[in-house]
Amino acid sequence: MIESAQLIDEGTCLHADICIVGAGAAGITLALQYVRQDVSVILVESGDLKRDEPTQALYEGDVCDLRLHSPLNTYRERRFGGSTTIWGGRCAPFDPIDFEHRSYMPESGWPFGYETVAPYYPRANALCEAGDFAYSAKAAFPDGMRPLIDGFPGERVTTDRLERFSCPTNFADRYGHRLADSANIRVLLNANCTGLHLSATGGRVDRITMKTLAGRSFFVSASFFVLATGGLEVVRLLLASRDVMPEGIGNASGLVGRYYMCHIAGTLGTLTIARGATVSHGYQMSPDGIYCRRRIALLEQTQRELGIGNFIARLHHPRITDPQHGSGSLSALYLAKFLIPYEYGKRLHGEEKTSWPAWLAHVRNVLTEPVTTGRFVLHLALKRFLAERKFPSIIVPPPSGQYSIDFHAEQEPLFESRVHLGTAVDALGMPRLSVDWRYSRFDVRTVTEGFRVLADEVARSGRARLAYQPDTLEDLMVRDGAYGGHHIGTTRMGSSEATSIVNSDCRIHSVANLFVASSSVFPTSSQANPTLTIVALALRLADHIRSLHFRPIPAVSSGPQPFSQRADLAMPSAAGVSENASSSPLFR
Repeated sequence: MIESAQLIDEGTCLHADICIVGAGAAGITLALQYVRQDVSVILVESGDLKRDEPTQALYEGDVCDLRLHSPLNTYRERRFGGSTTIWGGRCAPFDPIDFEHRSYMPESGWPFGYETVAPYYPRANALCEAGDFAYSAKAAFPDGMRPLIDGFPGERVTTDRLERFSCPTNFADRYGHRLADSANIRVLLNANCTGLHLSATGGRVDRITMKTLAGRSFFVSASFFVLATGGLEVVRLLLASRDVMPEGIGNASGLVGRYYMCHIAGTLGTLTIARGATVSHGYQMSPDGIYCRRRIALLEQTQRELGIGNFIARLHHPRITDPQHGSGSLSALYLAKFLIPYEYGKRLHGEEKTSWPAWLAHVRNVLTEPVTTGRFVLHLALKRFLAERKFPSIIVPPPSGQYSIDFHAEQEPLFESRVHLGTAVDALGMPRLSVDWRYSRFDVRTVTEGFRVLADEVARSGRARLAYQPDTLEDLMVRDGAYGGHHIGTTRMGSSEATSIVNSDCRIHSVANLFVASSSVFPTSSQANPTLTIVALALRLADHIRSLHFRPIPAVSSGPQPFSQRADLAMPSAAGVSENASSSPLFR
């Protein structure tokens, strides 16, 4: 059943076996694992079915340096489906080295290895609709895949690794009907969690406070609580819940919100392809119907030898803002920048102001290539905007034959990089967040060495030449700031409360029934986008909670009751829910 919390009576206390806070990729994944099972679940979501600006404004906060980090209400969506309603769909697993303790990277190391997460990756891939779990060209394309650059195998890098792309799948649109049809799942929209209330000893969460923007308050009591609110919002909930623990829940060592990572990413350099060499830098459809793309990755041994973080690169078109690229298609994108959402426009166009001569040069590029530009616009319309499985990104062969390098690098866990409570409050009375994101000399070295190795390898192959200015590399690598939407490490996982917030089962160390499902638990950030691993860990957590559900559980003061014994929570028939759901455009 899916309903609005605005219908819940003031002061009501709802009861369930499991309460999940946040209905994004992690929260919806968790709830799906209990559909039609002998367990009652309440999934609460702050937003509604569509974007609502007053609700979205609850994300607003302070950023210490807006040159380095985007405003906090961007790259996140406070609605059913969360940020899967706007994500690009890029899927890639973490590499085995990402889980290892690396002596050259302080604070690295997960409490388990790649083999622990590996069994959940195929299921996560299926939920993300990214096809088979095959992330090498050899595995995904048995009959062969076009080479990235003909004759460029590399000795310290590989081009065999792939990224695969989801539709991109909006988890609310795709899976909402399954939650609506399941009598044991109750989804409450417009429900904002404003406090976690611990037992007198602080060892368990008894209940949580929920509020609507209309001013109504109620409570949820459960045997298990899962915070699936994303890497920033989970910090706010833990630090703001201070009735029993004055420093905030899980914050005995002062680590909640620390070690905040995103990714170091950007576009720079000029890659000139040798005459006669062929390039295939775009997407190829796999046999199972998924857009796939090769990437250049540093081999694990290379990372260890150099003592740097994980690093990958892709061939990219020249920077759109410079009309000297001569491409009508790229200039058309630049001239249409006001139609492109902030989340993509910032990286596509930057924040550079355009002079009239440059603007006219872009117009001239479009007029010079009317046919090519027209085909590009038609391709965007048919393959990107109208297709259910969308063409993932802009692929434009540069007329000059010169490409730039789009890179994505791991960030070092840094104690000084943090998210904490600010002094302002939102419309619900909750303290707003303040973000002080930082990067380190280690991060600069990872990118510097990554580019040096890449330049050496392409030169050795004789198939290309990479030119860049090493002395300006740091300025260019942070030109666009922290990679938006990847909020990692703020409730890091570990074996000790002195060095981490959650244990290897994603449970807050000091609280027996409070779990976190988010990239906030990642101790390190890898080179990969976090969504696939978020979903894999949510699947693992669902299995863990299911196993706990059938063990003796210490009593909580409120005493959770099965749904079947609660007259005020009686569920409509599955047929009735299905009939209602099918009439909504949300469910398809």
